Amino acid sequence: MAISVLTAFWAVSLLFVITPGADWAYAISAGMRGRWVMPAVAGMLSGHFLATLIVAAGVGSLVAGHPLALLLLTLAGCTYLLWLGGKLLLSPAVPQGGPGDAGDSGSRWAFKGFCVSGLNPKVFLLFLALLPQFTDPQSSWPVPVQILLLGLVHLCSSLVIYLLVGYGAKAVLSTRPEAAKWVGRLSGTAMILVALGLMIGQLG
Repeated sequence: MAISVLTAFWAVSLLFVITPGADWAYAISAGMRGRWVMPAVAGMLSGHFLATLIVAAGVGSLVAGHPLALLLLTLAGCTYLLWLGGKLLLSPAVPQGGPGDAGDSGSRWAFKGFCVSGLNPKVFLLFLALLPQFTDPQSSWPVPVQILLLGLVHLCSSLVIYLLVGYGAKAVLSTRPEAAKWVGRLSGTAMILVALGLMIGQLG
């Protein structure tokens, strides 16, 4: 693939990543919990990678062509985002420097991160619409390989931005518990709004 194509895709991908949404809200929540930023980000990136694999395998166009399957995917993702957003809104995260809640673990934060991005139909539909546009059928590289490479470029952008957001929240809000609560509530509200927007768009 041409470097110019990868650069163009990276610019578009970066615009998508730096737009606050459910992923940002989750990264901020993990940052305020202390040491769970890396597992949370790893989980979210796993969800993005799954979406890349689905599109590369050609399954994406099949799902997008079946309204019922797309509706079920949207409802599942929105239900999870509503649940997670409601928890943040009612019980906002506060800065923690110690071991955290007894129920917290890296695998738990990673799994929730995977669900935040992996069940988000917005991510899936974006990849379905975006990735194929930057492929070249005449290239010596097979189209699925090109899609995987583009997906890896996106993952690199996401890794940097989400880590900055998570650790930035930890650094800025670690000594401001009241501000952290408000940010937690805003993060929960953002998740709820994203979920409701997706549901209205799909059902409307």
